[in-house]
Amino acid sequence: MSDALRAAAEQLIDPQGRELAKAVRWLELDLPGLDPALRWPVAVLGEGQPVLLLHGFDSSLLEFRRLAPLLAGRYQLWIPDLFGFGFTPRPEGIGYNPSAVLQHLLAITEQMPEGPIGLIGASMGGSVAVVLARELQDAQPQRIEKLLLLAPAGLTGKPMPLPPLLDRLGAGFLGLPAVRRGLCRQAFADPDAAVGPAEEEIASLHLNTPGWAAALACFARSGGFAGVGAPLPAAPIQVLWGAQDRILRAPQKRAAEALLGDRLQLVEGCGHLPHLDQPELVARTWMTP
Repeated sequence: MSDALRAAAEQLIDPQGRELAKAVRWLELDLPGLDPALRWPVAVLGEGQPVLLLHGFDSSLLEFRRLAPLLAGRYQLWIPDLFGFGFTPRPEGIGYNPSAVLQHLLAITEQMPEGPIGLIGASMGGSVAVVLARELQDAQPQRIEKLLLLAPAGLTGKPMPLPPLLDRLGAGFLGLPAVRRGLCRQAFADPDAAVGPAEEEIASLHLNTPGWAAALACFARSGGFAGVGAPLPAAPIQVLWGAQDRILRAPQKRAAEALLGDRLQLVEGCGHLPHLDQPELVARTWMTP
C-alpha cells in the first residue's frame, strides 16, 4: 500500500479527499510480466450499476473527490489510478505506455460485476475511456452502456514522443513546486476562488510515490494517447467541455468538436476540470437518461 495514500486517508486537508482515500481497495491483478504480489489501488464505493471513472494525465483517483459523493447513492463507483500514475506501484524495467494502461484497466473490469458498466473519463482519461470502450465492445458488445467525457485530451492529433533526456527533463520540470501550483491554478475557471492549499496538496501528493519521475518519462517517450478518437465507440457518448479551459488549446477543441459534433456541450464558468469546477452539473448529466 502506498504510504502517501494511507496518510491521505487521515491527513488530507480536503475532507472529501480523505473519504475517497478511505474507500481505496488494493486489488490483485493478473498482469503479464508483473509480480502477482503487487497491489493496485482502486476506490470502490456506493451501490448500484457499476461506473468506472478514469482520471487525467499525471493525476490520481483523488481527482474525483467532489463527484464521487454525488453519484455513490445510485451507482457503484470504481475509481482506479491509471497504470503508472497516481499511487500505483511502478516496478523498474517495464514499459509505461498506452498499451499497459489498457491492459491494467481490462484486468480491473474483469473484477467488476457482470453486466453493463458506465465510463466517465476526464482529460486524458477521456481518451482512455474511448479506447477501452472500443476494446470491450469487440468482445462484449453490451458491456459499455454509455460514456461521459470531460474535456477529453488525445482524441485527435498525432503522438509526439519525447526523446531521451527531454523526457526526464520534462518530468523534472513538472515536479517543481512552482510549476505544480501554476498548473493547478490553470486547470480551474476561477483559480483565485477555487484553488487553495487543499487543491495544491492533492495535485502534488502522488509525486511522493516511488518511481514517479521515471514512469512519467517513460510514458512521455511512448507518445501517450493521441489520435485515438476515431472510430468512436458504438455506445452513447456525451461530452462536457469548459468554456474557460486553459489547458487544452483552441485548435484541440476545434478538432474535438469536428469529431464529436453535437455530443459536445460547452459549459460556462468551467475550466479543464468540470468534475471539480461543476461537479453537480456533471452528476446531473450522468444521471439524466
